[in-house]
Amino acid sequence: MRLLRKILDKPAVWFEEGGRLNRYYPLWEAVDTFLYTPGHVTRNASHIRDAIDLKRIMVIVVIGLIPCTIMAMYNTGLQANLVIKPEMASQLPGWQNAVMRLIGLGHDAHSFLDNFVYGALFFLPAYIVTLAVGGAWETLFAIIRRHEINEGFLVTSLLFPLILPPTIPYWQIALGISFGVVIGKEIFGGVGMNVFNPALVGRAFLFFAYPGQISGNVWIAAPKSAVIDGFTGATPLALLKEEGVKGFAGGGGNNFLLTFDLFDGKFSWLESFLGFIPGSMGETSTLACIIGAVIILVAGVASWRIITGLVLGVIATGAGFGLLNPSATNSVLGTPFYWHFVLGGLAFGAVFMATDPVSATFTERGKWIYGFLIGFFIILIRTLNPAFPESVMLAILFMNVFAPLIDYFVLQSNIKRRAARDAA
Repeated sequence: MRLLRKILDKPAVWFEEGGRLNRYYPLWEAVDTFLYTPGHVTRNASHIRDAIDLKRIMVIVVIGLIPCTIMAMYNTGLQANLVIKPEMASQLPGWQNAVMRLIGLGHDAHSFLDNFVYGALFFLPAYIVTLAVGGAWETLFAIIRRHEINEGFLVTSLLFPLILPPTIPYWQIALGISFGVVIGKEIFGGVGMNVFNPALVGRAFLFFAYPGQISGNVWIAAPKSAVIDGFTGATPLALLKEEGVKGFAGGGGNNFLLTFDLFDGKFSWLESFLGFIPGSMGETSTLACIIGAVIILVAGVASWRIITGLVLGVIATGAGFGLLNPSATNSVLGTPFYWHFVLGGLAFGAVFMATDPVSATFTERGKWIYGFLIGFFIILIRTLNPAFPESVMLAILFMNVFAPLIDYFVLQSNIKRRAARDAA
């Protein structure tokens, strides 16, 4: 470690103030901070010093995302291998399939290695494109503004590919992360000043600009010529819109927990909870999201009030709509609330998106209100708006706009209450 420290310290004079490479100081500082703690820390007694800093916060969130990342790679391969005809496996097009043949792997849905490696060949390139393009924008703005490269992009770069379908073109990934970083964050001043979650801004841009590549039958990474007859690739949320919960294994009845058969062509509650369903690469597993939630909540980098408020909002709204008599034109209206938690990106959004410390509310009471309203709008959009099967993205972005207003009214309420108490 001392040798590495000397290697980094030797060229430091070139990048520091007055050095010939001073303009590119953010590049050197980013490498140094990534390997070691930041060089500038608070030492004066007038400040409260803590072991946690921005770098550690982002690293903890990345650790919390590991279960979802592992599941993203495994389930992406699993969903493809479940529908690929065995006789087509040796002649599938695409560079991913060429790599599978080269390393001697096949498309056996019963094989963990086949599923994991095949899914990784879709997820890792998307992650690399996100890192390269988004990192280039971060570096460019850091150099222009002459400030350090913030560690916040470590989280954004991992979140973004996890909320995308596996078959999305790479150029759209580059365009989406560019929009998310530049329009969603940098035009507001960078990390800590953005109004919206950058990853969600990038996905929203792709959703409205290129709906054919981020919605519809793009959720399973298998060529149409290689799959079984009648395969559509629809997500469970799309199926929910068409048939309601009756279209799922168990039908939402008392046996919904006991049904588990990946090869029966139906989605049970348990399969949905574990994540063995089509969808965005990292959003399908509620269990993986719960594990990630435990990690970031125990570490104190996320608000349990927001998550709890969101859960209560989903339960209250879902149960309330469930009391209504579902009409023939709206099969989602009577969906039990416990199904909503395991479909789409609700669990992922609740844990990793709604709790974004920058774009969420800051006051304690405001966090309850903010989370509850996100849950309310998720169910409202899912049930009453047929144009948007997935509503988590829109609900969180919508509440990002009102987060400052919620904090304002909470603070004003506190001021009035204290003023009345002092007057008494």
